[in-house]
Amino acid sequence: MMHEMSRVAMLQLRARLYALIRLFFLERHVLEVETPILSAAGNTDPNIESFSTTFSGHVDAGARERWLRTSPEFPLKRLLAAGVGDCYELGRVFRNGEAGGRHNPEFSMLEWYRVGWCHRRLMEETIALIEAALAMVGRRAEVLIESYRQLFLDELGIDPLHAPIDELREPLAEYNIGPDGLGRDDWLDLLITHKLQPAFPRDRITVIHDYPATQCALARIRPGETPLAERFELYLGSHEVANGYHELNDAAEQRGRFERDNAVRRSRGLREIPIDESLLKVLDAMPDCAGVALGVERLLMCLGGTDAIADVLAFPFASA
Repeated sequence: MMHEMSRVAMLQLRARLYALIRLFFLERHVLEVETPILSAAGNTDPNIESFSTTFSGHVDAGARERWLRTSPEFPLKRLLAAGVGDCYELGRVFRNGEAGGRHNPEFSMLEWYRVGWCHRRLMEETIALIEAALAMVGRRAEVLIESYRQLFLDELGIDPLHAPIDELREPLAEYNIGPDGLGRDDWLDLLITHKLQPAFPRDRITVIHDYPATQCALARIRPGETPLAERFELYLGSHEVANGYHELNDAAEQRGRFERDNAVRRSRGLREIPIDESLLKVLDAMPDCAGVALGVERLLMCLGGTDAIADVLAFPFASA
């Protein structure tokens, strides 16, 4: 447990960070918006579990079961389709089952979208925001921008796009990870979390871009001899802080991805999640844009020099 004065200092640091974020976007003419926390649709991602609750009011109000958002992504995209332009939201999001040293089931997320931008341009703005936050506490960081494939080749001597699974598993032998149910992308993720990420220097911003197409999530896929997902992840030290995409705006393709997510859920014995039909109805009208989500607590942990998320919360889950 932190000393009470340290906790107060962390709350003050959060307040200063929020002021910095709002000024950062005000100067860039990006509109702050608020969207619903409760939705009739949920997040189909098989690796994320949502909280749900039941509405007890009049049946004409809509679906009784409501899902707490895991991010504001879907309503923000509906606003983009309606013509709101560049926008951001800073607010609370919820993920069931995620509690531990670096995770809290309730946390704060900053998410923003830039119309007419690709993921590469948004990477630069995300770096600028992180650098401004570091400057606020008197710190600087070097920047490394590298493609997903090149990072694996440089650090592990493995081509992540073409290496057989046995080659991906070999560097992880010391961890005695059972192979049951693990596919190619699972082994690639394990290589990042177990071998690459822990070695990232504390005072470095590491940005990895252009992921395997199988890890596209809600990003566009760039065609080619080896198709790639136009997405990036930003790390500050060993902490993953932000995840961005050149956003998909093809409703038919997005519906297929949602349905594939639910198929994976069925195969794992998990409940299927209602698809966001309101998003799909307008997604084709969403302008070409890039978006990024940033974990506020992760950034605060880096700024405050702690590896424990509890240190940057007023009250962590266990005492909430």
